[in-house]
Amino acid sequence: QVHVVESGGGLVQPGGSLKLSCAASGSILRLRNMGWYRQAPGKQRELVARMTTAGVTNYADSVKGRFTISRDGAVNTVYLQMNSLKPEDTAVYYCNADVPGRDYWGQGTQVTVSS
Repeated sequence: QVHVVESGGGLVQPGGSLKLSCAASGSILRLRNMGWYRQAPGKQRELVARMTTAGVTNYADSVKGRFTISRDGAVNTVYLQMNSLKPEDTAVYYCNADVPGRDYWGQGTQVTVSS
């Protein structure tokens, strides 16, 4: 079992920045990829950014150049630095961690971009 806990959401004005953190604990020896997804009201959950254990990243086109994912393998934590935030970035952000054959999700953290 892997436990995933997010933190760092909140309310920010357009153009502002936030940094999300996600810590994985439990049976993490087989932990592989970690990443961030988001779900806005009335929309499907979508990939925001993802990083493999080898450090390979991929981003949604809508966040490229504004968001940066990083990972601290020593503490099994992944971060999402979000800059130049837009109202359309408003969503619940979920952390995902996977081991062979299974995905684990956090409870989500709300990010609201509004003036």
